[in-house]
Amino acid sequence: MSRPIIVFDLDGTLIDTAPDLLDSLNHSLAAGGIPHTDAYGFRSLAGQGGRVMIERAYAAQRKTLPSDEHDRLYTLFLDHYGENMPGRSQPYPGVIKALDRFSSAGFLLAVCTNKTEFFARKLLEALDLDRRFAAICGQDTFAFRKPDPRHLVETIAMAGGDRDRSVMIGDSRTDIDTAKAAGIPVVAVDFGYTDRHVREFEPSKIISHYDELTISLAEALIAAVRV
Repeated sequence: MSRPIIVFDLDGTLIDTAPDLLDSLNHSLAAGGIPHTDAYGFRSLAGQGGRVMIERAYAAQRKTLPSDEHDRLYTLFLDHYGENMPGRSQPYPGVIKALDRFSSAGFLLAVCTNKTEFFARKLLEALDLDRRFAAICGQDTFAFRKPDPRHLVETIAMAGGDRDRSVMIGDSRTDIDTAKAAGIPVVAVDFGYTDRHVREFEPSKIISHYDELTISLAEALIAAVRV
């Protein structure tokens, strides 16, 4: 019988990667002659990977971004990010205890992120967290990615989890929309990377610290969907 599963987004949910993503974004923007963005501005650009962040930064400046230039800047972003990983990225407070808590209760753990799979694995390995997850699926693991619900559904399948006993944890509208489209309850953290409060996207539950992500909460969310 498949086991219950908790599926986490990565950036802004499990790991605070903003300092390093921002550094790499600004490295690529400088190469394109675009002004740097700050930590506040980063929140409006993050959410669907480096390529989209560059695109959004150009759009915010009302600058044209030819496809070949987009490719060049994205390569610069990836090279800079990979060379400096894990940098200052760290798990959010309470993450490790939460992972231990759910593993001890028999839940599988997985990651479903719009980061590339290579960088997701590299980051989690550098932080000694990779072995905790039954599956780590990035934007390029399948032929689709969040907010396509298949990204989440196939992550659960790859991990060997029970879709009917699953919960998604995320920090953005992308995560919330993905889980809703898959018919899976979603817990939103309110400390992640979004320029609008997650309450606007109506997740199943909002938490402000991982101490609030309890076994009883997950079981209650699963039970509510199965009624």
